[in-house]
Amino acid sequence: MVRTGTSARRGPNPLQALFNVRREEIGPVLVAALFFFCVLTALMVLRPARDALGMNHGIESVRWLIIVTALVTLVVNPLFGWLVSRLKRLPFIGATYGFCVLSLVGFWALMTFAPGAIGRTSGQVFYVWFNVFNLFVTMVFWAMLTERFTHDQGKRSFAVISIGGTLGAIFGPWLTSQLAGPLGTPNLLLVAGGFLLLGVLCAWRLLWIPHDRATDTGVATSPRADESERIGGSAWAGIRSVFRSRYLIGVAGYVMLMAVMVTFVYFTRLQMVAAIADDIDARAAILGRIDMWTHVAVLALQLTLAGQIIQRFGLGVTLAILPVATALGFIGLAIYGSFVVLVLLEAATRAVQRGIIQPAREMLFTVVEREDKYKAKAFIDTFVYRAGDVVGAQTEGALGRLGLALGGLVSVALPLALAWVVLALWLGRAQLSQ
Repeated sequence: MVRTGTSARRGPNPLQALFNVRREEIGPVLVAALFFFCVLTALMVLRPARDALGMNHGIESVRWLIIVTALVTLVVNPLFGWLVSRLKRLPFIGATYGFCVLSLVGFWALMTFAPGAIGRTSGQVFYVWFNVFNLFVTMVFWAMLTERFTHDQGKRSFAVISIGGTLGAIFGPWLTSQLAGPLGTPNLLLVAGGFLLLGVLCAWRLLWIPHDRATDTGVATSPRADESERIGGSAWAGIRSVFRSRYLIGVAGYVMLMAVMVTFVYFTRLQMVAAIADDIDARAAILGRIDMWTHVAVLALQLTLAGQIIQRFGLGVTLAILPVATALGFIGLAIYGSFVVLVLLEAATRAVQRGIIQPAREMLFTVVEREDKYKAKAFIDTFVYRAGDVVGAQTEGALGRLGLALGGLVSVALPLALAWVVLALWLGRAQLSQ
């Protein structure tokens, strides 16, 4: 009795104080954060090289590579749906990450044993492969979380789990800067593969931690019971689900608008970097520093505001923050037009996107059917997102060819941001009725 009284008087731990994470949720949340840390570390070790290789043959080639990437994601989606239908949860997570690791080993072998074969085509293949792999590994991570955590748990825990990813996004570029010299660029691919394998171990541990959802749903469920059942269905079920549901169409619209606006910023950044740096190494260094400091801003936002905004203002208002921030950033860029302002725009928008919007956007999937958490989500987070990239890249290119450049881009971005805000507020209300 004395021990119980002492425990009751004990103050809340930091996770409870900042994010309202309950004591019994701390273990799964920390494992999920470590999982996300491993995934983002792997991605950010590779990203500067991806951007530098993509720019090596001009900005226009990047636009066409984005089209190829969108087509590849469309082809991969039914294959992923087939995998989800036939394998249990942990095996298909392992298969997805394992394929990515084997691909990295293949690229490493090519760069190590046949360096003369590295040229324009292989660089473009790596660019497309990375863009597809990048979306699928993060999509699988969040799909698993939307099944592992309930809607109420997600409101409390997704923000702190995202901090793990942000730490990985900061650690990855730093690790690249420390290891690129002594190990060489090819061996960094193996380092990234090692972190993905650690992520699979975290997934296994997370799925087998006993948890009780009685406080949220009135019914306790076990992840072991879920693991014994395949998701089933057809390979095309996710695509059909999106077009049959107004809610999922709304989510897809939000994701596409986000991708279009992010692509506007991305190409503006590539053009400014190309204007101040001529070779791959210099461009990679600049892009790496931008990534690192951007994620420092993300971390600061997550530690101060992200855990409270959804609970205080609701999902719709939270989702509307990114379009508002992006619109304000483009207005500032149109007024000043400097590289410093661009870095501030990218840092602000990505900080809001990763620090606040990503946890909120993933919560949209906590209320859909189990099959849609993986299949419909895969279609939206990969093909729809890459389709938005295509629209953004081609629109930005067309404006440039017409001589409208930044002013024309702002005139397109602002109306899109307004539509984006309206859609965000609608999704916040629609999610409550699912």
